[in-house]
Amino acid sequence: MAYVSSTHRPSGWALRDLLLHPLGNLHRHMQRRCVYVQTLRELTALSDRELSDLGLHRLMIRAVARDAAYGK
Repeated sequence: MAYVSSTHRPSGWALRDLLLHPLGNLHRHMQRRCVYVQTLRELTALSDRELSDLGLHRLMIRAVARDAAYGK
């Protein structure tokens, strides 16, 4: 697999964009964290029987929530 990594800044970017880019990353991180916490809460609230119906075990809840939020 090949990939390209570049630190070249597109000429259309303004100083405002450079300052707001980290804020966008923080916003995305906060959104993903909310998805993680919400998924964790909802799955934790289920009974063992309901989790079993979904093919899950209680020990899998954190991994499922992490995958839902971060795709890992």
